[in-house]
Parts: sequence; C-alpha cells; structure tokens
Amino acid sequence: MLIIASLAAAIVGVWRLTHQAPKPAGQAALRLATVERRPLIRTLRVNGKVAAQESVLVSAPTLQGQPLGVLVVTRMAKSGSHVRKDDVLVEFDRQDQLKNAADREAEFHQKEDDIKRAQANEDAARAKDDTELKQGDDAVHSAEWELRRNEVISKIDAEKNQETLDAARATLVQLKATYQLKRQSAAAGIRALEIERDRSRAAMEHARQNAEKLQVLSPMAGIVVPMTIWKNGSMGEVEEGDEVRSGTPFAQVISPGSMEIRARINQADLALLQPGMGATIRLDAFPDLALPGRLEYLSAVANTSNFSNWVRTFSAVFSVQGKDANLMPDLSAAVDIELARLADALVVPRDAVVTSAGQQYAWVKRGDSFQRVAVKTGAVTDVELEVTSGLEPGQTVLRNPANTIAATAGPPGAAAASAANEAAQ
Repeated sequence: MLIIASLAAAIVGVWRLTHQAPKPAGQAALRLATVERRPLIRTLRVNGKVAAQESVLVSAPTLQGQPLGVLVVTRMAKSGSHVRKDDVLVEFDRQDQLKNAADREAEFHQKEDDIKRAQANEDAARAKDDTELKQGDDAVHSAEWELRRNEVISKIDAEKNQETLDAARATLVQLKATYQLKRQSAAAGIRALEIERDRSRAAMEHARQNAEKLQVLSPMAGIVVPMTIWKNGSMGEVEEGDEVRSGTPFAQVISPGSMEIRARINQADLALLQPGMGATIRLDAFPDLALPGRLEYLSAVANTSNFSNWVRTFSAVFSVQGKDANLMPDLSAAVDIELARLADALVVPRDAVVTSAGQQYAWVKRGDSFQRVAVKTGAVTDVELEVTSGLEPGQTVLRNPANTIAATAGPPGAAAASAANEAAQ
C-alpha cells in the first residue's frame, strides 16, 4: 500500500505542477486517452507492394538470325500514359533492318528472274531436243524403208543402206540418252536457283519481321509503367536514346481497374490467417488514403529469407475492394488484417492499464488530479484492450503512468506530499 500511495502522490503532484506552473525545460507532457465505446478490432499488420492483377511485361525484342545485342530507343510512350491495344509503346532504331529487308527483297526478285530465265532456256533446249529426236526417229524409219530394197539393188548399195540404218539407230539411241540427261541437268539447275530464291525470301521475311519487332505494340489497353534497369552504369528508367539489350524487360502495361497487394507473411503469423479475411490497405505515399481489402491467397510453400536460413515467409495476395487514382504499381503499402472483432466494447490503449500484485488499475482524471481505479479487461490487441468493468465511456485516463512519473516527477516537496495525502484519502 505504501508503494501505491507513493505512486498516487507522484501522479497527482505531476498533474498539479503541470497545470499550475510553467513546465521546466525537458519536462514531458502528460499523455491522455478517452474511454470509448466502439468496435474493438484485433489486427495483424504486414507490409507489401502494390501490383496489378492484370499486367503484361514488355521486353526488348530478340531478332531472328542475329546475335544478342543492344538496341537504341528512338521513341517511347511516356510513363503513366494511357495506351490502347496495338498502340506503339516503344520503337527501336530500325534503319539497318529496313535496309536489310530492302536488299533481301531485291535479291529475292533477282533470283525469281534467274529462275524464269533458266526455265525459258530449258524450254527452248527441250524444243530443240524434241525436234532432233523427231528427226532421228524419221531417219531410222527412212533407213528401214530403204533397207527393204536390198533385194533389188546391188550388194554395195545394200551394205550402204544397212550402214545408214545402223547409224540412224545409234544416233537415235544417243539422242534419247542425252535427252534425259539434259532434262535432269536443267531441272537440277532450276532447283538450285529455287533453293537460292527460297533462302532469299526467308532472309527477306526475317528482315521484315525484325523491322516489325523493333516497333513494339501494346498487347492490351492500360497504363505504361517503366521499370528500373541497369543502363549506362547506373539504375534508371528507359528513355529515348538509351540502349537496351535484347531480351531485357524494361516496362509493363497494367490494367488500372484491378490492383492487388503482394506481401510476405512471417511463419509465426501464418496460423492466424486464412483466405477470405478482411483487411484495410494504406499507402505509405498517401497516409490519409484507406481502402478495404481481402486476403485472397496464401502460398503453401515457404520462401527462404535472404538474411537467415531460420526465417521463413509465405507469399500472400490481397485484393483491393475499390479504385483510386493513386494506386500505382510498386508503391509500398501497409495491410491491417482483421483477425477478430468485438462489435461493442469499452476501449482504451493498452498502456493505460497497469498491473500491480495481480490486480489491474487505470488512473482516471478527477478534476485536477488522477484517481486509481481497479478495472477488469477482456480482449486485447497489439495497441488496445477491452475494459469489462471499472470505467465509463467518456472518462479520461492517463497513459504510461509509470513512464510519466519517471520523466516528469521532481524531487520530493510540498506538491508531492500534498498529492500523496490526496491519493491516500
């Protein structure tokens, strides 16, 4: 009882001193709180970042038939600008690819002309060979007719007719053999030209496709959000004139109508959460903005911490039940998850209640002094608690009474003695 009386005397003395005389330099102000009847909500706060539920990553294109290299940005949509589907997001320098496409097209047309010329030559050669075959066949038939007269002509003439027939037949056989060889040779030559033409056409199409790839179109309607990448020896957003290596992601197109918060949950808090829980979302950049949210997803597999192998976290996704123009990707956010709710409770800060010898007390303002009151408490959150008896709504209580005494109480004197006497009464 002596300790409690001394504590009461010090608190009353501090109250009188701070209201009846100027506060000495360095003296702390009293921290007060009002007893309120309102819902008591137990929450868990986690930190995360804003992300779009629907987004598309934009990367520097990889060109066909060419090694990975750097591309120069010649035109780019402004950060935060709205784009429609198939609008130009970024354009890289296309001059080399356009020139290459034009050269390959000219080469392709030249190969086409070469094929037409070779086919025309083959048609002419075939017609000539067909004529020679017809002439050779006629010569054989003519020699055969002459051979039938051998019975009525001299032996010498008969031998000449036989020689003529043999020569005509040999010539015809040779013409037929060379005819097929000529056709095969001509077909092979034309086929070689066709292969060269097809290669030229493929090179032309690749060059055209590469030129088209260097003009990146928006895959969806949304907002352009540049990404920070390593460029020119430092981190920064891509701008016109910058060089970007092929395959490097450098921007996103997001749908502003659907945002979410992606956070990490400590393994110690995982048992408290389940999908469907309500939450309140606040942005660090806009502290006055509060939006309702909902826990949509909890990962089943833990993530290893970068700082310790003993710490595990779980990925969580919170939907934002509302829209606001300030919701932009990569903004840091605080999410207060509602774990439990008492609809009607007397609520005070946790530091307004102290425990002594197993009994809980609060210091209630009575006029110019404070009176110790025994209380009972119920549900407790991280910063508040429910008072089930001992206090009434609207009363003013002292916060951190022990700390207040340590910070503001002066040496023993008349004021302290008076406060002790008043508390004892």
